[in-house]
Amino acid sequence: MRARVALVLALVLPQVGGALELSLPINAVMSAEIVEEADTFLLPTSPFANGTLPRARLEGRVTQQAWRVTGQGLTTLQVLKPMREELEAAGWQILFECSDRECGGFDFRFNAPILSAPDMFVDLFDFRYLAARRGNDGAGLEHAAVLISRSGETGYVQISHITAPGAAGLDTAPDGPVAQGGDAGTATANPLAQALLERGHVVLRDLDFASGATALGPGPFASLAALAEFLNADPTRRTALVGHTDSVGALDANIALSRDRARAVLERLVETHGVARAQLEAEGLGYLAPIASNRDPASRDLNRRVEAVLLDTR
Repeated sequence: MRARVALVLALVLPQVGGALELSLPINAVMSAEIVEEADTFLLPTSPFANGTLPRARLEGRVTQQAWRVTGQGLTTLQVLKPMREELEAAGWQILFECSDRECGGFDFRFNAPILSAPDMFVDLFDFRYLAARRGNDGAGLEHAAVLISRSGETGYVQISHITAPGAAGLDTAPDGPVAQGGDAGTATANPLAQALLERGHVVLRDLDFASGATALGPGPFASLAALAEFLNADPTRRTALVGHTDSVGALDANIALSRDRARAVLERLVETHGVARAQLEAEGLGYLAPIASNRDPASRDLNRRVEAVLLDTR
């Protein structure tokens, strides 16, 4: 145990593009870095509960890094603990910390600002999150978010750093997906949009895939028409299409199948319904987020689905 923790402390990351100087395992390799000089970041500040994810709306310089750690077999806590201690020693106040189900599992992950795969991978049953704050309104304010997960022997770390000199402090945003200009009218006329705004995600139940196939049937599909109407009404709206399978077969194969089905839905929205590709992304979770037990054919059928998940809007 001590040897593993010593490895965690062995590497201090350089400050690149406003990134935090935090310790990671010695063989950590950066897989992505995004720096925005002026941007908005919605920082989760509490667990997802009762259909909402409380978030702080921050504005300033936003730096997001994704790191991959191979061959160490460290738990998410072993990676996070020294980073938390570093933050506290440097004067950071821990605002909120949680792990997988405590955070809200699927709903937390898909309402939090997380970089896309393959740069960042989040196992819904094995991740930890931490949010922290340093400084004050008059002398410059910083916020940080650290998310850690793993798959097998590979660890994944995302570090977000938001600097807002002279900011007016935390502005806690409404829960979950935020309804912005014109959304109320759209939701009233579009039940799918209303469900998406209220719950943050909705199952596209009328889609048709042959068993084991990734090609989407010819349609037309009312759910895609309604989703396209919602997205085309406001180019700032963004949606993740997330594929799911039942528990039959290997995880890797199911993740690939679910991702390919989500991509097929994305292409249909772009090519047939005129949705801008920048408003969409496609992910696959395989059998990691069931909504039924998988113990009988009817339940497994419920788990085979594609969901639309409302992402941050700006």
